[in-house]
Amino acid sequence: MSEWIRVFAPATVANVGPGFDILGLAISRPGDVVEVRKSEKQGVRISGIHFTRKHDIGKLPVSADKNTAGVAATQVLQTLQQRGLVDHDAGVELKLRKNMPLGSGLGSSGASAVAAAWAVNVLFGSALRRDDPDLILACIKAEATLSGFHADNVAPAMLGGFVLIRSYDPLDIVPLEAPEKVICVIVNPRYKLSTRRARAALPKQVAFNKVVIPHYANVAGVIAGILKKDLELLGRAIDDKIVEPARAHLIPGFYDVKRTALESGALGCSISGAGPSMFAITDDIAKGHEIGEAMSKTFSAHGLTHSNVYVSRINREGVKQID
Repeated sequence: MSEWIRVFAPATVANVGPGFDILGLAISRPGDVVEVRKSEKQGVRISGIHFTRKHDIGKLPVSADKNTAGVAATQVLQTLQQRGLVDHDAGVELKLRKNMPLGSGLGSSGASAVAAAWAVNVLFGSALRRDDPDLILACIKAEATLSGFHADNVAPAMLGGFVLIRSYDPLDIVPLEAPEKVICVIVNPRYKLSTRRARAALPKQVAFNKVVIPHYANVAGVIAGILKKDLELLGRAIDDKIVEPARAHLIPGFYDVKRTALESGALGCSISGAGPSMFAITDDIAKGHEIGEAMSKTFSAHGLTHSNVYVSRINREGVKQID
């Protein structure tokens, strides 16, 4: 047996307000850890899953073809085999440490997929660069087993920073340099909301002039705010006209929590991914803690009395090997 390789992949905020399925950012914590080593048994086998949150124990499949970490690991192993870099009888043993809550809107399944994909790559010599389309596609395919074909979690988890997915066919991912002063506040209430349920709430039709045009003006505004390093513009543009109104009723107290964040000094606030987590941005760590505490108290007033608050700079590194 070979030595274990340990890899960390960070939590992410998908959509960043109006950028449904095309924008995402990585934060410093929390994140998932995957350990892999070479095995005499062909293919990928998950030998254990450790949950840091008791209420999530037993809620993930250990079968490699049903777990996003296992699917991503298998996809990368097959890519390396197809390129002639790994023997066709190669095997991988995988352990997953779930530090992130399930169904949280923080890219939990995506972090597991990215950590596993990168771990297998490192295990067999790091032949794939982190921006290799096949590496990203392996993670997208893993995500698709749960919640559809999208990259707004896995791309920032892999690459770090802000990421724009300009196209899915062909895949075209554009990293955006994050402004230095951006502080991201995440409030994750203990309330599970599946991505599948959140996607089912999306509208089938929207008014073009009243909704679509101002919505995509805000998408452009988010990107312009990032590139110009204008945090006030970025905050103003975090204004989702389509998805947020359709999903708000799925998150108890959503509008009150958002109002609290803005009144506490947040530059912008919206749903993180599919929810129920909410995110806000600011330019000051101390203010970020005040905003997070205020948001958490407002969730409590609506019956969600247990929330995790994360105040983080943008994670510019993405997935990484750890000791």
